[in-house]
Amino acid sequence: MVADEKEVQVESKMSPKVFTLAEVLRHKKADSCWTVIHDKVYDVTKFLDEHPGGEEVLLEQAGTDATEGFEDVGHSTDAREMMKEYYIGELAEEDKKNSKDRGPKSWASDSSSNDNSWRSWLVPVGLACVASVIYRMYALPQAS
Repeated sequence: MVADEKEVQVESKMSPKVFTLAEVLRHKKADSCWTVIHDKVYDVTKFLDEHPGGEEVLLEQAGTDATEGFEDVGHSTDAREMMKEYYIGELAEEDKKNSKDRGPKSWASDSSSNDNSWRSWLVPVGLACVASVIYRMYALPQAS
């Protein structure tokens, strides 16, 4: 391990080092690849060859906030645990997104989306019932 890496590890155990997005942006190549996920900065340079999706995926997100892409893929608990090894610091406060965007995506729906979901099927079911009544009234032979 190089002296700089030891310093970063020691600092991260005490108080996390703070990086701006501009600093992270300078590390978007295969020889120095940093990314931000949930306002935490990761140096994934050594992980490029090991990444199951290939190094291209990480290089596309290098130097940026990759939170959305990371969550869209649906990484496993093991993958999230592995991230700790590559953690080097926190994103500067002025570069952080608002707090509701932080943390893993919740797949649970809130009440407003539940309201919309039952309404989205209620209209077609209602129309099907009306069509059924009209069909029975006019298309079926009448009993005399």
